Amino acid sequence: MGVDIGDLFRWEKISFKDLHDRVVIIDAHNVLHQFLASIRQKDGTPLKNSRGEITSHISGIFYRTANLVEAKIRPVYVFDGKPHPLKAKTLDERRKRKELAEKEWKEALKAGDLEKARTKAQQTSRVTEEIIKQCKELLEALGIPYIQSPSEGEAQASYMVKKGDAYAVGSQDYDCLLIGSPVLVRNLTSTGRRKLPGKEAYTKVHLRQIRLKTNLKSLGISQKQLIDMAILIGTDFNDGIKGIGPKKSLALIKKNGNVENALATLAAENIPSFEEIKEIRNIFLKPVVTDDYSLNWPGTNNELVLKILCDKHQFTRERIEPILEKYSNVEHMMKQKTLF
Repeated sequence: MGVDIGDLFRWEKISFKDLHDRVVIIDAHNVLHQFLASIRQKDGTPLKNSRGEITSHISGIFYRTANLVEAKIRPVYVFDGKPHPLKAKTLDERRKRKELAEKEWKEALKAGDLEKARTKAQQTSRVTEEIIKQCKELLEALGIPYIQSPSEGEAQASYMVKKGDAYAVGSQDYDCLLIGSPVLVRNLTSTGRRKLPGKEAYTKVHLRQIRLKTNLKSLGISQKQLIDMAILIGTDFNDGIKGIGPKKSLALIKKNGNVENALATLAAENIPSFEEIKEIRNIFLKPVVTDDYSLNWPGTNNELVLKILCDKHQFTRERIEPILEKYSNVEHMMKQKTLF
């Protein structure tokens, strides 16, 4: 998901201490896909209760958010709204890839190839309306604010950081930088390690912070030119030009100034019209966002959390209650000075 420009950016390794008392807007759909993909059994089966209902997302929200509030970070989740019409093709392609992955998952299970089965299973994750509803219900009980974006969640998150209501966007995607978020934090909700493909071994995953202004200066481009680079590579809203990756797009934009001039030098198929380019640019430059939100951390309703997790989703109290203690920081958040 998102545009493939990560290799061009310089990043800083940070720790939770660097985010102490800071508000971080988390792209909910991005992390939910992460939870649904990673919180699985060895054969790829997602975490489920006795009724066969998936609970990987519930586990992810509860346990990973607990680590953030324990570190005195102020998380806010933002959920996607209505997708832009230009995203329809991308969404359809993702749906088809998930259907194929589901078929290949079943085939791998029959063949007894658990490594391949788990890999394919991770590609089948779907964030449904029911999953979103359940996450919002849990966040309310935990006292963690969430915002419903009118359109793209990362656009709303970026807007709030630009506005000064938060320090950074928390996401694995780089699109928020195209929208103008001053700071992106990656790996915020990861477990701190990642399994190496085909091996029973893991590599450490660090928190990474990327500053937009620093990187634009280093690359020698403007934010608008960064968007033009993304259009050449391909975004969620257009296919991009075959054979053009991050480095080539950077060279083309620096040489020609903008995407229109760069495209005029190429003999390529499926070149977007000037009108299409303008529309894609405006998705990033003039995103659909809302000011109808409130950032409050009212405190955790322990009784309601236990009811949701244990009675409704069948988690055990023995596992939930010790983690619930980490949320004691939530009630103190409103009393402390927030650092943006």
